[in-house]
Amino acid sequence: MKILVTGSQGYIGTILANCLAEKGYDVIGLDTGYYKDCNIIEPTSEIHTIEKDIRDVTPEDLKSVDAVLHLSALSNDPLGFLNAKLTMDINFEASIRLASIAKQVGVKKFILASSCSGYGINNTGIVDENSSLNPLTAYAKSKALAEQEISKLSSRSFTTVFFRSATVYGFASRLRFDLVVNNLVGVSIATGKILVKSDGTPWRPVIHIEDDCSAFLLAIEADDDSVNNKIYNVGSTDENYQIKDIANTIKKHVNCDIEFQNQDIDNRSYRVNCGKIKKELKFKTEWSLDEGIKDLVKNFKGIELDFDKFNSRKYTRVKQIKHLIETNKLDQQLRWVN
Repeated sequence: MKILVTGSQGYIGTILANCLAEKGYDVIGLDTGYYKDCNIIEPTSEIHTIEKDIRDVTPEDLKSVDAVLHLSALSNDPLGFLNAKLTMDINFEASIRLASIAKQVGVKKFILASSCSGYGINNTGIVDENSSLNPLTAYAKSKALAEQEISKLSSRSFTTVFFRSATVYGFASRLRFDLVVNNLVGVSIATGKILVKSDGTPWRPVIHIEDDCSAFLLAIEADDDSVNNKIYNVGSTDENYQIKDIANTIKKHVNCDIEFQNQDIDNRSYRVNCGKIKKELKFKTEWSLDEGIKDLVKNFKGIELDFDKFNSRKYTRVKQIKHLIETNKLDQQLRWVN
C-alpha cells in the first residue's frame, strides 16, 4: 500500500511517516520545507519526500497512491493571526484541491488531520462529534470548512475520514514549544518556573504524539465502508484537563513554582468525548499525561534545555515563519523566493 503523507517534515509528520514505514507501508512525504532545519535532535530516519508547496500539487504527485494522510497546514492560531487569508488559502482551499485531485486520480482513502480546536468555547459540558462547532480563530475555521467541503467528495470509491485530534504533546525531533504541554514543561526546565498565561481554568483535551500517530494507523487499516465520511475525536475522554491541572502535574516532576499571569490570550475551553474512536476503531491511548510529562522532563534534561534553546525560532511556528520572511527566504505569500 502506497501512502502519501503531507506535512511529512513537521512535528507529527516525521513521527507518523516513520511509523508507517516501520509497518511496511510504501511511504512518500510531501512538504514545502519550512521547518526542515528545525531539529532539536537528529531524526532517526528520513523518507523520500516531494519538496513542494501544498498549493502546487499535481495529479502526477499522487500517481499510484492508495491513501493520503493530509497533515500539511499552517498549524496553529498565531500563524492564523499573522495572515488569516493565507491560513484559509493553505488549510482550506489547498486541502479541497488536494482531495479533488486525489479522487480524480483514483486514491482510495483520504484522511484529514483536523482539530478539536473547532469546538472553541463550549460550556455545555463534554462535546462529541455531533456537537456544534464554534471555531474562534482562522486556523480552527479553516479546519472546520475543510471537513465540510471534503466530506462532499466522499463516495463508495473515495473514502474520507476526519480526525479531530486533541492537543498533541510529546518529544520529537522537530519539537514544538507552541503546544500547551510542551510549552509548560519546557519553560519549567528552562526557567525554573511554570508560567501560565491565563488563570488556568480553560479545559483542553491532550494526546501524546505516539498515540496520535497510532490512531492514523488504525484509520489506514480500517475497512473503508466502516469509516467512510466519519468524524472522530482523537484522544481519550479521560485525558481532558484544565490548564492548572497540567501545571500541577508538571510540578510533581519539576521542583518549581507556578505563576498564573491572567493574560487571557486564549479563551478557548472545551472537554471532548472520545468514545466513538474507542468503540469503532478500538483505539486506546497508551500514554497518560503524567507519564508523558515525566518523559518530556527526562528528554529536556537530556538535551540540556535552556532558555535560549526554548525560546529559539526553530521550535515555535510563527517565529520560524517570520524569520524566513525577514531573511527574504519566503515572500509575503509564504512561497520560497529562490
